[in-house]
Amino acid sequence: MALQAIKYETGSLQLLDQRLLPFDSIYLDVPTPQIAWIHIKDMVVRGAPAIGVTGALALAVDLTNNKSRGSSFSSVQEAVSYIFETLDYLVTSRPTAVNLADSALKLKAVTNEAASKQGSTAVSVVEAVVAAAETFLEADIAANRAMGAYGAKALLEASQAAGKGLGSGRLRVLTHCNTGSLATAGFGTALGVIRALHEQGKLEHAFCTETRPYNQGARLTAFELLHDGLPSTLICDSAAASLMGSGQVDAVVVGADRVVANGDSANKIGTYALSILASYHKVPFFIAAPSTTLDPGLQNGSQIVIEQRPSEEMTHFRGQRVVKEGVQVWNPSFDVAPAALITGIITEKGLIHKQPGDASEFAVRDFMLQNGLLTAEASVSGKEEASTTSSQLKRDFLQLFTETVHAYILQIPMLQQLVGPVSTASTWKVREVGDGNINFVYIVEGPAGSLCIKQSLPFVRCVGDSWPLTQDRSRIEVQGLVEAAKHAPRHTPKVHHFDSKNAIIVMQYLAPPFIILRRGLIEGKVYNSFAEHITEYMACTLFNTSTFKLDADSYRANVVKYVNSEMCLLTEKVIFAEPYIKASNNRYSPQIEDQVQQLQHDAQAKVAISILKDKFMHQTEALLHGDLHTGSIMVTESETYVIDPEFGFYGPIAFDVAKIVGELLLTLFASYGQEMATPEISRKQQQVWILSTITTIWNSFVSKFQKLWSSTGLTGDSYPIAVHGPDAPAGSSSLQACQQAYFERLFQDVLGFAGAIMIRRIVGISHVADIDEIADVQARVSCERRALAFGKVLLIQILQQSIQSIEALISEAENAANN
Repeated sequence: MALQAIKYETGSLQLLDQRLLPFDSIYLDVPTPQIAWIHIKDMVVRGAPAIGVTGALALAVDLTNNKSRGSSFSSVQEAVSYIFETLDYLVTSRPTAVNLADSALKLKAVTNEAASKQGSTAVSVVEAVVAAAETFLEADIAANRAMGAYGAKALLEASQAAGKGLGSGRLRVLTHCNTGSLATAGFGTALGVIRALHEQGKLEHAFCTETRPYNQGARLTAFELLHDGLPSTLICDSAAASLMGSGQVDAVVVGADRVVANGDSANKIGTYALSILASYHKVPFFIAAPSTTLDPGLQNGSQIVIEQRPSEEMTHFRGQRVVKEGVQVWNPSFDVAPAALITGIITEKGLIHKQPGDASEFAVRDFMLQNGLLTAEASVSGKEEASTTSSQLKRDFLQLFTETVHAYILQIPMLQQLVGPVSTASTWKVREVGDGNINFVYIVEGPAGSLCIKQSLPFVRCVGDSWPLTQDRSRIEVQGLVEAAKHAPRHTPKVHHFDSKNAIIVMQYLAPPFIILRRGLIEGKVYNSFAEHITEYMACTLFNTSTFKLDADSYRANVVKYVNSEMCLLTEKVIFAEPYIKASNNRYSPQIEDQVQQLQHDAQAKVAISILKDKFMHQTEALLHGDLHTGSIMVTESETYVIDPEFGFYGPIAFDVAKIVGELLLTLFASYGQEMATPEISRKQQQVWILSTITTIWNSFVSKFQKLWSSTGLTGDSYPIAVHGPDAPAGSSSLQACQQAYFERLFQDVLGFAGAIMIRRIVGISHVADIDEIADVQARVSCERRALAFGKVLLIQILQQSIQSIEALISEAENAANN
């Protein structure tokens, strides 16, 4: 009979101490989640299913023994908070094994359901959670049994099809690491398949690798096989190739800690090598893992976080150093077997098969849909995040909160090292600094450094569930930051980590004296280097992603890569539609109702905004930042960084330039309102600087863009060297004429878009703090009236084109702001 790794009775959890030789195994009491965390981290408890069950039962024991079954909690909310915090803490012990996170997520759902019932108490919530945790043990054993039956059948059929196996139909099976009773609640996953073969009389021999460097195969699997009386042999990891080459292996079956959407599977280090060997020797290679291990939120194995184990596992033996001091160690706990090398994935619900007509990928999402493991809504277009709202978050989505950011960082060694040693985690400072409109942004500060963490939830933050929003914007943002860093590295923050499943970006934190440009301008500051920096950023990013530089094929591939439909629809809605109609999202001062009514009944304004919307939708000139306003720029006196390109897409170059021009014009108008509200503070110097900066931005942008255009060899397909180069019949004069005509058109588009941007900030849903924070109502309304009127002048400029130069724009703006 198989060993049972976990012994649980109400209020008591005991685990085999697997650090000892199995022959000397003893039971250890695990009275607290803290001790469970240590046992999981130190691999006293190991194997994804066992980790998941242990975490659940550790919480149950803690709630039963130490919390008097809920009576010590003063309220339902206190009980819920304690349960959630404990689960989040337990999950940090092993990041790669998805079962623990899955157990935590399920128990959180049970907690929420119990807490929401009428008449619920802290005791009833705790009892519901304990009862749910207790079912995990029985469910895991039942699942393992089912997996064994499915797996035995699959191995026999695949081996026969491959011409493997002895004449008797009995199989010789190789396994890796430990996936038996000591890694699960009982029976096992991959080792459970071998046990099932043995029970059916179909096992000729089992081979297990020692599984360096931690020797789980030698210490645990070999022990289980011997204990159960299965014919078996232990081999060195490096002997697997020779064993297969000699024809002694008919099939390989291993476990997995995470299986992603395409079937790539993370398992104990060495699994990847076995998959390659099996493929070369035409030996069927199977993964056996419970369905809780399936992670459709990750597209492929490259997105799996691989934890690094302590170097002492390689450099020491029983506490004694066996490797020379100073030797560098790389000790990943897992590697990833690619789907193309896997014959089949065995679960307790059956076998996952390859995608029809594609031997390189498995139909994981389809399998999950068919078995009720994934909702149809969560699998639209293969992107779980595309259609979920906060009430439909995918089953293992991790929403960050200020209290849980520590735990998330601790799961990722590279990030943890950037903040500080694990021992200092309790001293790390975390604060939420999002602007309240779209995303959540956290700053983490520790003794070693700081990080900025941004998470995109599936809705507009300032509105909520009623306005769903794609989480794919985080992918766009990361790609945009990486692309921008190629062309404008001095002005682009570094990306440290991207978690696509949870839509989390971890990036360089721009610590004080860096400040959001908008906030600095509100305080009356000026930044004399800003115009030079922002034009370098715009010229380099816009030119190098356009067909001024790119060939047609590269350009078209980029356009597809940066399709950002939902964020573009958002822009089209709030800038090009809602301010010009009666819309529930519009938000403006009642004192300007008459002016808004005039705008919404102005035929010229509606024609102009329609022309601009058409340009926005159809002019795919370059990769835009898409939201280049004063709130998306961090500055000091000498540095400028552009952040938050989540609205990035291929669109009209004029739009990015107009964004910053329009926002600076709003700051200009706001400065007069601020001066009216606080007369003792003079804004004159800043007003002069704003007008000068707008002039410099336009002139410098044109100069830099034109220089790139003329000096890069005319590699782009819009203005090819064959037509406009020095050897072309018309000489270089044709290029100069093209440039002049282009910048004249661009200037008019910039004015029109800038007007539309000003109007939306006064009438639409999202305003600017420059104006909104003017406390004096009369001063604020006066500012809003003048800004709205000038925005309309610029908007209609797309039709009239009466402003022909940057100097004329500055003159008009100064007059409008003063009157």
